[in-house]
Amino acid sequence: MNLSQKFIEEHFPNPKSTVSTRREFLAKTGMGFGMLSLASLLKPAELLGAAPGESSGFSVPVHFPAKAKHVIHIFLSGGPSHVDTFDYKPELAKYDGKTLPGGNNVGFGSPFRFDKCGQGGLEISELFPNLQKRADDLCIIKSMHTDIPAHETATIFMNTGNLRLPRPSLGSWVLYGLGSANQNLPGFISLRDSGVPNGGTSNWGSVFLPGSYQGTSVNVSNNDPSKALENIRNPFLSLEEQRRQLDLVKQLDQMHKVKLHEDRQLEAELANMEMAFRMQTEAVDVFDIRKESAATLKLYGIDGVPQPGSNKDNKNALKDRSAAGNARKMLLASRLVQRGVRFVQVWCGGWDMHSDISKNLPQRAASIDQPIASLLADLSAKGLLDETLVVVNGEFGRSPGRDRNGKGDTAGRDHHNKGFFTLLAGGGVKGGISYGATDELGIAAVENKVHVHDLHATILRTLGYDHTKLTYRYNGRDFRLTDVAGNIVNDILA
Repeated sequence: MNLSQKFIEEHFPNPKSTVSTRREFLAKTGMGFGMLSLASLLKPAELLGAAPGESSGFSVPVHFPAKAKHVIHIFLSGGPSHVDTFDYKPELAKYDGKTLPGGNNVGFGSPFRFDKCGQGGLEISELFPNLQKRADDLCIIKSMHTDIPAHETATIFMNTGNLRLPRPSLGSWVLYGLGSANQNLPGFISLRDSGVPNGGTSNWGSVFLPGSYQGTSVNVSNNDPSKALENIRNPFLSLEEQRRQLDLVKQLDQMHKVKLHEDRQLEAELANMEMAFRMQTEAVDVFDIRKESAATLKLYGIDGVPQPGSNKDNKNALKDRSAAGNARKMLLASRLVQRGVRFVQVWCGGWDMHSDISKNLPQRAASIDQPIASLLADLSAKGLLDETLVVVNGEFGRSPGRDRNGKGDTAGRDHHNKGFFTLLAGGGVKGGISYGATDELGIAAVENKVHVHDLHATILRTLGYDHTKLTYRYNGRDFRLTDVAGNIVNDILA
């Protein structure tokens, strides 16, 4: 055989090579038939090796055994007063109307009684009778502190771990680590109502993480789920026609990747389009709380409570509407977790009380007391509390002194970043305990201090992640939620 014949034989197709006997064909493809049969028996989440019930979309392998699989972050926007809610300071009453040590403010003793609750004797304000009954579920961190007492800055810090530059939100980091457990719903959902903005995308955005990890903001003011999710239905095209469009766009994207290069932003946009398509079948159902039983609605206090838009006009109307709105959000948070959503952010505003705290705080506390207690009871009854970490806090606390030295019953409290509380319950934390302490007047955290970075590190630890190793490379460096700080609060972990 000369060289030219050998070249032709090695580099050009030979018709003989395309012909095989039946036995040869079965030998080559037999295993493939077996795998097709296996694929039909397995759930989609198991095809990539995930354990049954787990996500097939894990982005980063866990570093430790995980207790929690979901997080519900209830954000009390405005900064709730710690000394009137979960940080009892009887010594402060001795300074009521008197100059506090340091000479900068006039003391304001809490007008509310505190009760010892649960087996651990947690001291909880009388403003939360329902949460008092769930005391054995609660871990109260009393020694939180943050860097700056300004609403917008502190809010972004609590939700992203950064004061100034845009950074991925806590929910985006959680979703990046865990991946989605439901391919028909976003893995990170931010719930709000018309009266409570959620601070914009700075608090639920993914920034340099892929766009698929960004939170989906949902206004739940209306019980009609088609109105809660804007443009969820395509009024012009059927599902079949939309599917054909998406398939065509995917084919064009594949051609783009082969002939040019992969565009990560384009890939994220396509992923969002695919998610929007799939949400048409499941999202409307999960957001429709009218499908819940009468007993469940009553548990959350929704039954018989005036809905938004009610014409009821009396002193309790605002209180009732606010409680109903928060109850809907808590119930939706439970429903979303049941469907596999990894991170649910719940916005509950109205805690910025520079005046009339004696009048305003009881109303605001009542708007979350039964809804949050019911959420804990609901998750526990469904066997989900052990795998769902519930976090309740604001961006900071409020001063032990009177704001601008206000007098009498109209006094309020100013912003305060040196000491405040965070409530934790469920997935991976001990219940019925308090951790850390402020000084005897509630001015500053002094014992087992917990910074925002420490809280974030601890949240990630309950999910199985070492906060120093959950990183994403961007612009030539590895970024993480806790920047270059943060210590896990091991003493509160179960």
